[in-house]
Amino acid sequence: MFFRRFQFSRDIGIDLGTANTLIFVSGKGIVLQEPSVVAMDLERGVPLAVGDEAKMMLGRTPGNIRAVRPLRDGVIADFDAAEQMIKTFIRKANEGRGIVAPRLVIGIPSGVTGVERRAVREAGLAGAREVHLIDEPVAAAIGAGLPVTEAVGTMIVDIGGGTTEVAVLSLGGTVLSESVRVAGDELSDAIGVYLKKVHNLVVGERTAEDIKIRIGSAFPDDAHDNTSMDVRGLHLLSGLPRTINVRAGDIREAMAEPLNVIVEAVKRTLERTPPELAADIVDRGIMLAGGGAQVRGITDLISHETGILTHVAEDPLLCVVNGCGMVLEDYKRLQRVLDTPDFVRQTA
Repeated sequence: MFFRRFQFSRDIGIDLGTANTLIFVSGKGIVLQEPSVVAMDLERGVPLAVGDEAKMMLGRTPGNIRAVRPLRDGVIADFDAAEQMIKTFIRKANEGRGIVAPRLVIGIPSGVTGVERRAVREAGLAGAREVHLIDEPVAAAIGAGLPVTEAVGTMIVDIGGGTTEVAVLSLGGTVLSESVRVAGDELSDAIGVYLKKVHNLVVGERTAEDIKIRIGSAFPDDAHDNTSMDVRGLHLLSGLPRTINVRAGDIREAMAEPLNVIVEAVKRTLERTPPELAADIVDRGIMLAGGGAQVRGITDLISHETGILTHVAEDPLLCVVNGCGMVLEDYKRLQRVLDTPDFVRQTA
């Protein structure tokens, strides 16, 4: 009995995000929340830093060091870096907890291919005894407290870093889902493109993200649109550093195109929803989760375009990892929402 408790206490839920990775340990809660970034020493082929420390190196490394984000659009783009990142994060989360390899539940985008699912499993198996996958919208809905196992329709929109997941759920399963590879990263990229085209200013991804967080918005608001901030970057014409002032209203217009892609995905999903479930969604509203749900005015935008009341989940950044953790804590009742692995690591 002691061994079973010891083993269960080590089980781990992971929100393997394009922008951030979060880890939940059974009995402990969320123990890690760090950027999905790895700095690799190219000469030795080993990671120098992972997470917060590696993110500080983005755009600032010498030739023999490469700082990368191993996930793009919600899937693994650099398998070796992703494997090193997952192993390091699991080791951090499991520090001082013995030698039994944990069971993993990893949240992944619903639209990934079978090959991409297998890549995530194999990367996870580098530090675990078995890996289960769960679609991110299902995990987000569980983490947001939606009644996913009941005979009632719920809609969740999980706006992450690389993908936006839209799903209609009922009775523990996904009735409809759509995954578009437009999310927080594309919003930041749109800001960078705007600054380059209009102001001839080149900025890094960290600066573009900071602009999005500080003055970005999705819906017109006269009071907010007139606010502004100073932005530093490299002026293309002079080749010298320069500081300019940008208005929130201009940033909102720059973000309009990727925001429209997200809204259209929500509308397409609603159009395909069966009438009974659509009626439930009208009654209960649309729930937003993920980092993108924190963009100012995004609930107003979706409500305006769909005519359905839209809410943001409590702690939207934590919904997926909390959902993974709740599956681990109530495994018998919720295990049917998992993509059960067809292989596990052989342990001695």
